Amino acid sequence: MPLDPQVQQMRAGKERDKVAPLYSMSVEAARAADLASIRAAGGNPEKMHEVVEHWLPGPGGKVLLRVYRPSAEPSLPMLMYFFGGGWVLGTIDTADGIARSLANAAGCIVAVTDYRLAPEHPFPAAIEDCWAAAEWVADNAAAIGADPHRVAVGGDGAGGNLAAALTLMAQEAGGPRLAGQLLVCPSTDLSDATATDESMRTSNDPYLFNRHSVAWCRSRYLIDPDDAYNPLASPLQAESLAGLPPALVITAEFDPLRDQGERYAARLARAGVPVAVTRYEGMVHGFFAMSDALDAGKVALAQAAQQLRAWFQG
Repeated sequence: MPLDPQVQQMRAGKERDKVAPLYSMSVEAARAADLASIRAAGGNPEKMHEVVEHWLPGPGGKVLLRVYRPSAEPSLPMLMYFFGGGWVLGTIDTADGIARSLANAAGCIVAVTDYRLAPEHPFPAAIEDCWAAAEWVADNAAAIGADPHRVAVGGDGAGGNLAAALTLMAQEAGGPRLAGQLLVCPSTDLSDATATDESMRTSNDPYLFNRHSVAWCRSRYLIDPDDAYNPLASPLQAESLAGLPPALVITAEFDPLRDQGERYAARLARAGVPVAVTRYEGMVHGFFAMSDALDAGKVALAQAAQQLRAWFQG
């Protein structure tokens, strides 16, 4: 299929305005442009019953956790959500619209974790911070009104990578037990093996997230090239995926990460993990955060919320 007409319109606007690719900017400029773009396409934020921030102890200093509560109902299920941005861009605010939408639609608390960014803090700083937050949530769920027995993880892009890696860490550590993993356009393999993926090879449009974007992020996240084969950086490199939580994997047709995301879903299925995978035709990387501009973003958010409800109902 061709690009979705709404995506075509967005792309045409970037070409008309000669918007520079993020990978051509300094890290600081790219961070500001990325957040501004997400806010512009995310629409007005939905109202929440309560939004509270907690500072948690982390391996590199304090970690910020923002908790979105849709109602005063006690012992709500919880989604721990990790924002995208290639481990280089992004903040908690990047996922603000997503968190609000999922909290209201799924009837669950959404806790968005901040984490240290590369290149200032390369791998494994980000996953270490996410794991510290997960351990804190497991120990303090009741104190923040969440049900410790109904916790799922999720994220988009690099956040999907961190969510998948966290399930591997939880399995290795013997807990916390997770109800599911929501992986949206996830990066699952940073090794050179992805160079031959059709979705990677054909992704070259300077006005879309492309293979150059992937390389830019990867080079800043991984200092040691051998880390690309560490399952915490590349979950697809894990020896076994058996016993992991059920998964929903959402991919986009014109995303360079499409093939590796779908390969991860296939490996989960072969390992006996319940998994659903949906490719959104005509869509591009990041569409999940663009629900105000892209109808498919609304549909994907609704699908994710429906799956979360199913997981939490057991």
